[in-house]
Amino acid sequence: MSPIEPPIGLLQACVQNQQNPLHVDGYLAECVARADRVESELKAFTVRATLKELCQESGHGPLMGIPVAVKDIIETKDFVTTYGSPIYKDHVPSKDAEIIKRIRSLGGVIFGKTVTTEFAWRHAGVTTNPWNNAHTPGGSSSGSAAAVASGIVPLSLGSQTAGSIIRPASYCGVIGYKASFGAIPRKGAHPVSESLDHIGFFTRSVADARYAFNLLRNTEVNEKDAIVIPELFFRTLDEALGNRKPRIAILKTPFDDLLSQEQIKTIRHAAILLEKSGVHIEEITLPPIYWDGIEALAVLMSYEAAAVHEKHLEEFPELLGLDIKELIQKGRSHSANDYAQAKKLQAKLRISITEYFDSFDAILAAPATGEAPKGLAFTGNPIFCSLWTFIGTPAIALPVAKSSNGLPLGIQLIGDYRADEKLLNMAQFAEERFKVEE
Repeated sequence: MSPIEPPIGLLQACVQNQQNPLHVDGYLAECVARADRVESELKAFTVRATLKELCQESGHGPLMGIPVAVKDIIETKDFVTTYGSPIYKDHVPSKDAEIIKRIRSLGGVIFGKTVTTEFAWRHAGVTTNPWNNAHTPGGSSSGSAAAVASGIVPLSLGSQTAGSIIRPASYCGVIGYKASFGAIPRKGAHPVSESLDHIGFFTRSVADARYAFNLLRNTEVNEKDAIVIPELFFRTLDEALGNRKPRIAILKTPFDDLLSQEQIKTIRHAAILLEKSGVHIEEITLPPIYWDGIEALAVLMSYEAAAVHEKHLEEFPELLGLDIKELIQKGRSHSANDYAQAKKLQAKLRISITEYFDSFDAILAAPATGEAPKGLAFTGNPIFCSLWTFIGTPAIALPVAKSSNGLPLGIQLIGDYRADEKLLNMAQFAEERFKVEE
């Protein structure tokens, strides 16, 4: 299976539908037809709306007639929401998650629910990679990444607690955007770890991701850990940086021996393209305390997940997967002091990382170890994403090249906490340089 050439991106579809509302039904029919053609192999969705339902639901607003795929940990009142678990195989929530309410109020329609790993943890689902169905699309936002990569929808919702947006985006060759922690409404998404959970987007371009973020970001602090990021505007780098030379740091990590040679080559290639475009490139390392954040993330995740899933283990032990059971066991092994120390480190690093962004406009790092692994049982190693999830900084995955097997390879760019606008401006600049090489 090879990806279908995407018809149009989010922004283009929005303009088209606004200019010609009579075309909305036809556009939705095209999206449904695409899904019908590839879904038997792709297996991205747990449930889909019919064309009639989509046309009836479409409303007026900036997202009029835009079909959105939704990771199946996010509650929808008119679709079964299983959270990837047989425990909830017939569960229909009584109300929409906050972000779903927002989408509907803006005229968007929910195309369907996408496959996730069990409770957004490790147990893989059935979705295949749109570039080669023998390979994983990544996880846990498996179906959401695949739905955009295959051209079915221009926008999908995912979540990240370690690497579940950036890694699938890289494996599927699309944009994956994880905004600053707390910038996107989380109410109504089943938690993995309230200290780490991010809601994010998959799109076909950086401009599409910015547009989605502006529409769906928090505009008030109405839930725990929520922050408000002002509306983002695209500016040229000259405008954004005051006509100075952009500066990007290439991150060296203690885990670089896990990188494939093709992934290393992709990072070097991206750096060369940026340097040729006038960007100052410099390699950096981080002090060991930052890499302590990887283990601290594991403490936070398991400790909080154990509390979340205690009722599931008590009531449905036979239906709970081994991966979740192991996560609960690990969480129970940590003390309250372990948890407090992990939270303390998280707060400390969120402040101290700003020092690096005083010197650099973005950090460039690997999004994954390399191309999507073969087989569906293993969704990939999130270790190159985990630190940025732990700190809560914004991050974005950008496609750059193809592997010798024809699978996507990319990079991730990281920005300072709350500096989403600068990161997206840097990402759009980079995206334009990478596309020149295609």
